[in-house]
Amino acid sequence: MTVVESVKDAVGLGHHGGVTEGAPKIQATREEMSAARLPLAYRDSCAHLLIPLNKCRYDNYYMAWRCMDERHGYEKCQYDEFKLRVKKMDEIRAEKGGERSN
Repeated sequence: MTVVESVKDAVGLGHHGGVTEGAPKIQATREEMSAARLPLAYRDSCAHLLIPLNKCRYDNYYMAWRCMDERHGYEKCQYDEFKLRVKKMDEIRAEKGGERSN
């Protein structure tokens, strides 16, 4: 297990044996993300929404008003994922008696 995987498991975003209830599940496969040419930094649990958003942007010459629904869905997914990470870190901090890890 790499350092990145162990950190993701610690904050509840890992998708290996320690998946907790309520943790996001990756809905786009690695092959789909690779075929869509998503940068590695964007290959997360919201990638299944980013793929059609990028296709919409490309098809509509990046006219922002044409892909508003797709963009809103993707940004909401990102926000929900952020809230989940914050909640998990608060739980970890509470277990340590309020100590910070950095």
